Amino acid sequence: MTLELAIILPTLNERGNLAPLVERIDRAMGAAAVWEVIIVDDDSRDGTADEARTLALVDKRVRVIQRIGRRGLASAAIEGFCATAAPFVAVMDADHQHDPALLPGMLAALRSGEAEICVASRFAEGASTADWAAPEREKLSTYANAVARKITGVALSDPMSGYFMLPAATARRLAPRLSGIGFKILLDLLATADAPMQVKEFPLNFAARREGESKLDRAILFDFLAGLFDKTLGKVIPTRFALFGTVGALGVVVHFMVLSVLLFTLGERFAIAQTGAVLVAMSFNFWLNNWLTYRDKRLVGALALLRGWLGFIATCAVGAFANVAIATFMEGQGVFWALAALAGIVVGSVWNYALSSRFVWGRF
Repeated sequence: MTLELAIILPTLNERGNLAPLVERIDRAMGAAAVWEVIIVDDDSRDGTADEARTLALVDKRVRVIQRIGRRGLASAAIEGFCATAAPFVAVMDADHQHDPALLPGMLAALRSGEAEICVASRFAEGASTADWAAPEREKLSTYANAVARKITGVALSDPMSGYFMLPAATARRLAPRLSGIGFKILLDLLATADAPMQVKEFPLNFAARREGESKLDRAILFDFLAGLFDKTLGKVIPTRFALFGTVGALGVVVHFMVLSVLLFTLGERFAIAQTGAVLVAMSFNFWLNNWLTYRDKRLVGALALLRGWLGFIATCAVGAFANVAIATFMEGQGVFWALAALAGIVVGSVWNYALSSRFVWGRF
C-alpha cells in the first residue's frame, strides 16, 4: 500500500499532546489507509519540535517542520500541503479537541467522489460543543460563521472549522492565491476556489483541550476581519498595510487625546505638546501592531519588547521629526491646530510603515 493521507498538525507549545494524539490517530485509522503526520511547529518554547523528532525516530509516519520566524495556523497548513506526496491532506488541531475517529469517513467520502472537501462541523446536526467550556468563543464563532456565509456565499454550518480534509492537488493549486493570514485556512480555501466546492460535513463532538493553553487569543477576531479584507480588497490595498493603517487610525485618536490634554489642561506650548503626543501615540502603535498586525512575528518577553520598542522609536524618528516640524510650521502659519497635527501625522505615517515593517518585525 502506498501513502494516501497526510495529517497536518500546526503546533505551538503542544509537546505533551503529540504522542497521545499519534496513538489516537493510529487507533482511528487502523487499516483504512497508509498515512503520515506532518507536525508544523512554530518554534515552540516548550520543545514541541524536539518531541516530534523523538517520535519520528521510532515511527517513520511522523515528520516535523520547525519554522523559524514564521507563525500562524494558515501558513503552517499551506507549508504542510506542499511538503507531502500524499494524494489527500487533512488539517486538525494537536490539542485533542478534534476527534481522529472522523478521519476514515472523511477519506472515504473523498475517495468515492461524494465530496471535494470534508469538514468537521461543531454546529452540524448531531455535533456537540458541551465540553468546549468557552461560551464567549462559541458565541464569537457563531457570529463569525454567519458573516462568513454572507460574504463568501459558502453554505456551511461551520466555515470557521479548523478540521477538514481535501485532495492535496486541490490544496496546492489554490495555495498561491491563499492569503495565509491568521487561523482560518478553511474559509480562505473555500473563498479562493474558482467554483463552489462540493462539501460534506461531519458532526464533531468538540472536546476540551487535553493539555496546555489555546494558541488563539482575542486577536482572533482581528485575524478573521483581516482574512475577509484580503479576500475582498486585498488586491487593491495590501492587507498588512491596511492593518497597519487601522492601528494608525486608532493611534490618531490617542494622539489627539494626549495633545488636547497637554495643550488645554497643562498649558504646554504647541511644539512640546505635539512632541509628547507623538511619543505616546508611537508607543501605543508599537504595542497594538505587535499584538495584532504582526502577531505572526509577535515579539515576546521583556527584552524583545524593549528592543522592539526602541527599534520602533528609532526607525520612526525621521517620520516623527517630519510630523512635528510640519505640524508646528503649519500651526505657526495660522492653520487650525487640529488640521496642522493631522498633516504631520499623514506625512510621518508612510515612513513609519516602511521602516518599522522592515527593521522591527523583519517583513513587509
